[in-house]
Amino acid sequence: MATQQQQSAIKGAKVLMVGAGGIGCELLKTLALSGFEDIHIIDMDTIEVSNLNRQFLFRRSHVGQSKAKVARDAVLRFRPHINIRSYHANVKNPEFDVDFFKQFDVVLNGLDNLDARRHVNRLCLAADVPLVESGTTGFLGQVTVHIKGKTECYECQTKPAPKTYPVCTITSTPTKFVHCIVWAKDLLFAKLFGDKNQDNDLNVRSNNSASSSKETEDVFERSEDEDIEQYGRKIYDHVFGSNIEAALSNEETWKNRRRPRPIYSKDVLPESLTQQNGSTQNCSVTDGDSMVSVMPSLGLKNPQELWGLTQNSLVFIEALKLFFAKRKKEIGHLTFDKDDQLAVEFVTAAANIRAESFGIPLHSLFEAKGIAGNIVHAVATTNAIIAGLIVIEAIKVLKKDVDKFRMTYCLEHPSKKLLLMPIEPYEPNPACYVCSKTPLVLEINTRKSKLRDLVDKIVKAKLGMNLPLIMHGNSLLYEVGDDLDDIMVANYNANLEKYLSELPSPILNGSILTVEDLQQELSCKINVKHREEFDEEKEPEGMVLSGWTQSPATNGESASTSNNENPIDVTESSSGSETASKKRKLSEPEPSNHKKEAENVESEDDDIMEVENPMMVSKKKIRVE
Repeated sequence: MATQQQQSAIKGAKVLMVGAGGIGCELLKTLALSGFEDIHIIDMDTIEVSNLNRQFLFRRSHVGQSKAKVARDAVLRFRPHINIRSYHANVKNPEFDVDFFKQFDVVLNGLDNLDARRHVNRLCLAADVPLVESGTTGFLGQVTVHIKGKTECYECQTKPAPKTYPVCTITSTPTKFVHCIVWAKDLLFAKLFGDKNQDNDLNVRSNNSASSSKETEDVFERSEDEDIEQYGRKIYDHVFGSNIEAALSNEETWKNRRRPRPIYSKDVLPESLTQQNGSTQNCSVTDGDSMVSVMPSLGLKNPQELWGLTQNSLVFIEALKLFFAKRKKEIGHLTFDKDDQLAVEFVTAAANIRAESFGIPLHSLFEAKGIAGNIVHAVATTNAIIAGLIVIEAIKVLKKDVDKFRMTYCLEHPSKKLLLMPIEPYEPNPACYVCSKTPLVLEINTRKSKLRDLVDKIVKAKLGMNLPLIMHGNSLLYEVGDDLDDIMVANYNANLEKYLSELPSPILNGSILTVEDLQQELSCKINVKHREEFDEEKEPEGMVLSGWTQSPATNGESASTSNNENPIDVTESSSGSETASKKRKLSEPEPSNHKKEAENVESEDDDIMEVENPMMVSKKKIRVE
């Protein structure tokens, strides 16, 4: 039973929940049953069929409706006396600013992506509102508490970056099935069904100059009177046959690699598919265009069954035919969606055919969808456990029991007979550029990189700023906002296309940039270091951002580096002035039995968290510079 003090803190609290998915459904229910009476929920998503196995507040009749609104209505049916307000919106929208966040006593996150998490973290810091962060991946999960000035913020520790692959690996020398998926989804699917005006410099062809750009463009153009099946065979023969042969002509590439095998449709498929499989009228069409499928007409029922080369080839041709026969109006502006059944079938087939060519093991539709859609399948029980832990920490926050705050890890396998591992929160990281204002270092070729590269790849992608402002000294180089006049917008857009060294206030080696986001009330400094060359394999973006300052040597030891960043030591000490004998680097790997391989994946609704090794963390952790 809750004490009188707890009941008073709970009833008087105004709580903001961000996210109404897997964790959010459990969390809203638990908050309501725990006595919270004023809850606000933000979620931009609508309910999908794939959510129903674990997001128990939703039913099939709710598909297509707002998650936040339906969750609110479901809980009010058994707690009608409490106040729940829902917002079907993006938490990054301007109306959810610092003043909006200031009205709440605590913010509870159940988000599914890093960008939104960083945004909420910054708004909580600016508003000085406690944040309870959470995430799950399969059987793993964690809950962390972030209080400005007392514990680390969400961004004090580096988060695992999405896995990227060099262009040459994807287009010419794939060695893993994920390479084939990226090729099929981001190149072939986009080329056939996406924006025709979009620049696709990879162009789904080898690096061999024997295939000219014009010839390749002509292959993908379909004339009005061209038979769909013949067009599909032409595409098949080009990407799986002639492109492979063109790549094989470069003997140097294959000296130490397995040579791929060109595959042509005539060697795999019968002369006419229409006679064998019937017309496209026999395809399955349910609940809208996104549910169009070729599987029923081909007798394929089990998505976990492994298709052979012939089956994949049939799916490839039939799926392409269906796009033109049933969804022709969409062609030209389609993007891959994991909930688009036909798109998943096409990408799976294309990836498997390419994998067959390069001697890579094939995967089932179920497996391919998981890779292409960045899915780690969620476990409802984990979500329920994490939601309960969030509420426990929220109550501690409301009671201001700082000494009792805990970061809790949910493990897949017991460690010291425990599945839940609570540890004390870390203190703020003095090297964090978000809460400690430590400058960042950017290595970049200032003569070959444009301001647009800096904005897109660093300021937006890595720093997560939505409305950035970039200054060099007293010169304002770039700004985004609704209050800008046409002349200012034109000037800033012109700057985007200029090389850094050619800007009105040139950015050179040693330049210091100030980057701000007024919505997030975040400002940071970037020290620019000019660098001529970058390793295409290890540094495909052509620039490197470092956020950690050099750690001093301790007891005669020199600080080492990992992944181009200097590690920050976490030391144990009975007082802030004493140097501890034990220390742990933030980049330290987890034990293999606790580590989940999660390259470039997110769960369906809940976060892939970098679950640390709790056994390596001692009490009273103090970060030192």
